[in-house]
Amino acid sequence: MKQTDRAEKHLDLLLQRYPILTVQKEEIRKAYQVMAATYEAGGKLLIAGNGGSAADAEHIVGELMKRFKKPRKLDAALAERLLQESPELGPELVQNLQKALPAIALDGHLALSTAYANDCAPLMCFAQQVNGYGKAGDVLLAISTSGKSKNILYASVTARAIGMKVIGLTGAADSPLIPLCDVCIRAPLLETYQIQELHLPIYHCLCLMLEEHFFCE
Repeated sequence: MKQTDRAEKHLDLLLQRYPILTVQKEEIRKAYQVMAATYEAGGKLLIAGNGGSAADAEHIVGELMKRFKKPRKLDAALAERLLQESPELGPELVQNLQKALPAIALDGHLALSTAYANDCAPLMCFAQQVNGYGKAGDVLLAISTSGKSKNILYASVTARAIGMKVIGLTGAADSPLIPLCDVCIRAPLLETYQIQELHLPIYHCLCLMLEEHFFCE
Protein backbone atom coordinates (compact mmCIF):
# COMPACT_ATOMS: atom_id res chain seq x y z
CA MET A 1 0.00 0.00 0.00
CA LYS A 2 1.33 3.44 -0.93
CA GLN A 3 2.18 5.93 1.82
CA THR A 4 -0.61 8.27 0.65
CA ASP A 5 -3.14 5.43 0.69
CA ARG A 6 -2.07 4.39 4.19
CA ALA A 7 -2.64 7.93 5.47
CA GLU A 8 -5.91 8.23 3.57
CA LYS A 9 -7.33 5.11 5.23
CA HIS A 10 -7.45 7.00 8.53
CA LEU A 11 -9.54 9.73 6.93
CA ASP A 12 -11.89 7.15 5.43
CA LEU A 13 -12.28 5.49 8.82
CA LEU A 14 -12.99 8.85 10.47
CA LEU A 15 -15.81 9.53 8.01
CA GLN A 16 -17.25 6.05 8.48
CA ARG A 17 -17.42 6.65 12.23
CA TYR A 18 -18.49 10.30 11.97
CA PRO A 19 -20.40 10.74 8.69
CA ILE A 20 -21.38 14.26 9.78
CA LEU A 21 -17.78 15.24 8.99
CA THR A 22 -17.99 14.17 5.33
CA VAL A 23 -18.55 17.80 4.32
CA GLN A 24 -15.12 18.60 5.76
CA LYS A 25 -13.22 15.77 4.08
CA GLU A 26 -11.22 18.01 1.73
CA GLU A 27 -10.35 20.49 4.45
CA ILE A 28 -9.10 17.72 6.73
CA ARG A 29 -7.02 16.31 3.87
CA LYS A 30 -5.61 19.76 3.08
CA ALA A 31 -4.74 20.35 6.75
CA TYR A 32 -2.85 17.06 6.82
CA GLN A 33 -0.99 17.99 3.63
CA VAL A 34 0.01 21.39 5.03
CA MET A 35 1.31 19.88 8.27
CA ALA A 36 3.10 17.05 6.48
CA ALA A 37 4.84 19.51 4.16
CA THR A 38 5.92 21.62 7.14
CA TYR A 39 7.38 18.63 8.96
CA GLU A 40 9.08 17.43 5.78
CA ALA A 41 10.81 20.82 5.60
CA GLY A 42 11.98 20.68 9.23
CA GLY A 43 9.30 22.99 10.60
CA LYS A 44 7.09 22.75 13.65
CA LEU A 45 3.50 23.12 14.79
CA LEU A 46 2.30 25.76 17.25
CA ILE A 47 -1.15 25.22 18.75
CA ALA A 48 -3.36 27.79 20.47
CA GLY A 49 -6.73 27.40 22.16
CA ASN A 50 -8.72 28.54 25.20
CA GLY A 51 -10.43 26.43 27.86
CA GLY A 52 -11.37 23.05 26.42
CA SER A 53 -9.48 23.95 23.27
CA ALA A 54 -6.35 24.56 25.38
CA ALA A 55 -6.77 21.02 26.68
CA ASP A 56 -7.09 19.88 23.06
CA ALA A 57 -3.85 21.72 22.23
CA GLU A 58 -2.03 19.83 24.97
CA HIS A 59 -3.62 16.57 23.82
CA ILE A 60 -2.38 17.08 20.27
CA VAL A 61 1.15 17.76 21.48
CA GLY A 62 1.06 14.49 23.38
CA GLU A 63 0.12 12.54 20.26
CA LEU A 64 2.76 14.18 18.05
CA MET A 65 5.74 14.35 20.38
CA LYS A 66 5.75 10.63 21.24
CA ARG A 67 4.36 7.38 19.89
CA PHE A 68 0.64 7.48 19.15
CA LYS A 69 0.19 4.02 17.61
CA LYS A 70 3.36 3.27 15.68
CA PRO A 71 6.93 2.67 16.91
CA ARG A 72 9.25 5.65 16.45
CA LYS A 73 12.73 4.18 16.66
CA LEU A 74 15.62 6.62 16.85
CA ASP A 75 17.91 7.08 13.86
CA ALA A 76 20.91 4.77 14.11
CA ALA A 77 23.31 7.72 13.89
CA LEU A 78 21.76 9.47 16.91
CA ALA A 79 21.65 6.21 18.83
CA GLU A 80 25.35 5.73 18.22
CA ARG A 81 26.17 9.27 19.35
CA LEU A 82 24.19 8.78 22.56
CA LEU A 83 26.18 5.66 23.32
CA GLN A 84 29.42 7.49 22.62
CA GLU A 85 28.43 10.42 24.84
CA SER A 86 27.68 8.19 27.80
CA PRO A 87 28.27 4.44 27.92
CA GLU A 88 26.44 4.52 31.26
CA LEU A 89 23.32 6.53 30.38
CA GLY A 90 23.28 6.08 26.60
CA PRO A 91 21.71 2.60 26.49
CA GLU A 92 18.65 3.74 28.45
CA LEU A 93 18.28 6.81 26.25
CA VAL A 94 18.49 4.69 23.10
CA GLN A 95 15.91 2.32 24.50
CA ASN A 96 13.39 4.98 25.51
CA LEU A 97 13.78 8.07 23.33
CA GLN A 98 11.44 8.26 20.34
CA LYS A 99 11.33 10.30 17.17
CA ALA A 100 8.98 13.27 17.53
CA LEU A 101 6.99 15.64 15.37
CA PRO A 102 7.78 18.98 17.07
CA ALA A 103 4.69 20.68 18.47
CA ILE A 104 4.23 23.37 21.13
CA ALA A 105 0.97 24.20 22.93
CA LEU A 106 0.96 27.93 23.62
CA ASP A 107 -1.26 27.75 26.72
CA GLY A 108 1.32 26.06 28.92
CA HIS A 109 3.92 28.74 29.67
CA LEU A 110 2.51 30.19 32.86
CA ALA A 111 5.35 32.51 33.88
CA LEU A 112 5.68 33.98 30.38
CA SER A 113 1.92 34.34 29.87
CA THR A 114 1.27 36.00 33.21
CA ALA A 115 4.26 38.31 32.86
CA TYR A 116 3.23 39.36 29.37
CA ALA A 117 -0.41 39.76 30.40
CA ASN A 118 0.59 41.91 33.36
CA ASP A 119 3.24 43.99 31.63
CA CYS A 120 1.89 44.27 28.11
CA ALA A 121 -1.39 43.03 26.66
CA PRO A 122 -3.32 40.02 28.05
CA LEU A 123 -5.03 39.14 24.78
CA MET A 124 -1.75 39.07 22.87
CA CYS A 125 0.00 36.33 24.89
CA PHE A 126 -0.45 33.78 22.10
CA ALA A 127 0.65 36.31 19.49
CA GLN A 128 3.82 37.04 21.46
CA GLN A 129 4.67 33.35 21.56
CA VAL A 130 4.00 32.99 17.84
CA ASN A 131 6.32 35.96 17.35
CA GLY A 132 9.00 34.29 19.48
CA TYR A 133 8.71 30.64 18.39
CA GLY A 134 7.36 30.93 14.87
CA LYS A 135 9.37 30.88 11.67
CA ALA A 136 8.31 31.15 8.04
CA GLY A 137 7.07 27.74 6.96
CA ASP A 138 5.86 26.68 10.42
CA VAL A 139 2.16 26.07 11.08
CA LEU A 140 -0.20 27.60 13.63
CA LEU A 141 -3.17 25.40 14.51
CA ALA A 142 -5.72 27.92 15.78
CA ILE A 143 -8.52 26.25 17.74
CA SER A 144 -11.63 28.28 18.52
CA THR A 145 -15.16 26.87 18.60
CA SER A 146 -16.60 30.32 17.87
CA GLY A 147 -13.83 31.57 15.60
CA LYS A 148 -14.09 34.88 17.43
CA SER A 149 -11.58 34.53 20.28
CA LYS A 150 -9.51 37.70 20.11
CA ASN A 151 -6.29 36.10 21.34
CA ILE A 152 -6.59 33.44 18.62
CA LEU A 153 -7.19 36.12 15.98
CA TYR A 154 -4.14 38.11 17.12
CA ALA A 155 -2.02 34.96 16.98
CA SER A 156 -3.30 34.10 13.49
CA VAL A 157 -2.55 37.56 12.11
CA THR A 158 0.96 37.38 13.60
CA ALA A 159 1.53 33.94 12.12
CA ARG A 160 0.55 35.09 8.66
CA ALA A 161 2.80 38.14 8.92
CA ILE A 162 5.74 35.87 9.79
CA GLY A 163 5.05 33.64 6.79
CA MET A 164 3.53 30.73 8.68
CA LYS A 165 0.57 28.68 7.52
CA VAL A 166 -2.60 28.91 9.61
CA ILE A 167 -4.97 25.98 10.05
CA GLY A 168 -8.25 26.78 11.77
CA LEU A 169 -10.28 24.32 13.79
CA THR A 170 -13.65 25.84 14.54
CA GLY A 171 -17.44 25.40 14.21
CA ALA A 172 -20.00 25.87 11.47
CA ALA A 173 -20.69 29.57 12.01
CA ASP A 174 -19.01 32.21 9.87
CA SER A 175 -16.32 33.98 11.85
CA PRO A 176 -13.36 36.35 11.53
CA LEU A 177 -10.97 33.41 11.91
CA ILE A 178 -11.90 31.83 8.58
CA PRO A 179 -10.31 34.42 6.22
CA LEU A 180 -7.10 34.29 8.29
CA CYS A 181 -6.68 30.57 7.61
CA ASP A 182 -4.96 28.76 4.77
CA VAL A 183 -7.19 25.81 5.68
CA CYS A 184 -10.17 25.92 8.03
CA ILE A 185 -11.84 22.77 9.33
CA ARG A 186 -15.36 23.66 10.48
CA ALA A 187 -17.11 21.06 12.62
CA PRO A 188 -20.67 21.33 11.23
CA LEU A 189 -22.38 22.16 14.52
CA LEU A 190 -23.05 25.32 16.53
CA GLU A 191 -23.08 24.35 20.23
CA THR A 192 -19.66 24.70 21.83
CA TYR A 193 -19.61 21.29 23.52
CA GLN A 194 -20.84 19.57 20.35
CA ILE A 195 -18.14 21.26 18.27
CA GLN A 196 -15.53 20.12 20.79
CA GLU A 197 -16.86 16.57 20.63
CA LEU A 198 -16.05 16.57 16.90
CA HIS A 199 -12.73 18.34 17.22
CA LEU A 200 -11.21 15.39 19.08
CA PRO A 201 -11.76 12.77 16.34
CA ILE A 202 -10.64 15.30 13.72
CA TYR A 203 -7.29 15.97 15.35
CA HIS A 204 -6.82 12.32 16.24
CA CYS A 205 -7.26 11.57 12.55
CA LEU A 206 -4.69 14.22 11.60
CA CYS A 207 -2.21 12.80 14.11
CA LEU A 208 -2.75 9.28 12.79
CA MET A 209 -2.25 10.45 9.21
CA LEU A 210 0.96 12.24 10.12
CA GLU A 211 2.27 9.26 12.04
CA GLU A 212 1.48 7.01 9.08
CA HIS A 213 3.38 9.39 6.81
CA PHE A 214 6.53 9.70 8.90
CA PHE A 215 6.72 6.44 10.86
CA CYS A 216 5.35 3.79 8.53
CA GLU A 217 8.20 1.28 8.94
